[in-house]
Amino acid sequence: MHDDFERCVRAVQAKDARFDGWFYTAVLTTKIYCRPSCPVVPPKPRNMSFYPSAAAAQQAGFRACKRCRPDASPGSPRWNERADLVARAMRLIADGVVDTEGVRGLAARLGYSVRQVERQVFAELGAGPLSLARAQRAQTARILIETTTLPMTELALAAGFGSIRAFNDTVREVFALSPTELRQRAKGRPSAAGALVLRLPYRKPLCPDNLFGHLVATGVPGVEEWRDGAYRRTLRLPHGHGVVALRPEDGHIACRLTLADLRDLPAATSRCRRLLDLDADPVAVDEQLATDPLLAPLVAAAPGRRVPRTADGAEFAVRAVLGQQVSTAAARTHAARLVVAHGEPVEDPEGGLTHLFPSPEALASLDPETLAMPRSRRRTLLGLVSALTDGLDLSAGSDWEAARAALNALPGFGPWTVESIAMRALGDPDAFLPTDLGIKYAAETLGLGGQAAVVARSAAWRPWRAYATQHLWATGDHAINRMPAA
Repeated sequence: MHDDFERCVRAVQAKDARFDGWFYTAVLTTKIYCRPSCPVVPPKPRNMSFYPSAAAAQQAGFRACKRCRPDASPGSPRWNERADLVARAMRLIADGVVDTEGVRGLAARLGYSVRQVERQVFAELGAGPLSLARAQRAQTARILIETTTLPMTELALAAGFGSIRAFNDTVREVFALSPTELRQRAKGRPSAAGALVLRLPYRKPLCPDNLFGHLVATGVPGVEEWRDGAYRRTLRLPHGHGVVALRPEDGHIACRLTLADLRDLPAATSRCRRLLDLDADPVAVDEQLATDPLLAPLVAAAPGRRVPRTADGAEFAVRAVLGQQVSTAAARTHAARLVVAHGEPVEDPEGGLTHLFPSPEALASLDPETLAMPRSRRRTLLGLVSALTDGLDLSAGSDWEAARAALNALPGFGPWTVESIAMRALGDPDAFLPTDLGIKYAAETLGLGGQAAVVARSAAWRPWRAYATQHLWATGDHAINRMPAA
């Protein structure tokens, strides 16, 4: 979008927050870059220049505006909507892969050479993987500076910088303030070390009912809970574990993170955003779905529905198999037994969380005779675990079609299981489950016809069929579609 000069100018002059994260406005006279919705008086069009990413603006010599904080705007929906190389690379960079494995590790995960990845990312974003990771480290540093009392030396290492000098230089260059000055400007009291209180922005509107209602209704005891008006869960992260509490607020999600290692802040934040689908463009989704006369009233009644996703693709795949042909309550019971037997214990002084969900490696030693389920489903679960330990990629940077093909090749995997994983774990916005009982019930209620008719009609909903599914599910009177009481 940043290449459409006139459209970008109109968005800036209208201070349209819907375009925050889609592009960044650089002001040539002040050398500052802003969100489109920046509250200051817009510059003259001749003094505007537009960039596709904060990293590209920084690389061009612009520093972040102190008013609108463009470095903290919602992420671009493009990276969650697309399955191409650049989108996969961006999802992995957001998950901290460059910080932990370098550009070579990023390229290896994507199955391309380093040169190919760098060339394609730079061509589309105006900055390479290292610059994008640097911009993310700068934002992580700002969060830690403003929300903790950590000494700057420890903070620099936690944010991913190799030296205190690189940390100081980057903060000054990006924010035009020293780390000490940033801390002095911060409002409110810092959190205790290890506990971070963040605001995760999103594009309005947002319908929290199906989002939090689904996560809580399907939550695994010990791993997830609803407490004091917040959804809480444990997280398995690159350097340790974490516990997060997420609460819907006006214009943002209140996020409280307790991390075993502060270096995991970028990955934890990325996974929370992905879990709640916060980088979606709800206006674009709703406009498309509302063109169907039968969906239009549903969209009008609950604008901004998101797709509840997952913080761990392998975890969700295991849970999807446990949920085959059984009730939600039975699936939770099966998952809870696995957690107690094979999960990693954690401490949670603030609530009732007890374990991390078992990793595929931990489940590799699973005795199938201990599973209270049909023998065929035991084989399905063991086949999935074997595939995951052998390298089946269901992470944020996975190839959606390759993952679908691999899942379809496993015994016991039908369309419902594969598309459930595509929707919740892979993040495909067009995943669709026409065989789901909830979809069949909605089709009957709305007069959509049989399965073949629903599939044919769904062509007009593309590429947002996962969001249409949320609206269709909501036609049933199910607790899974309602947010629990605070």
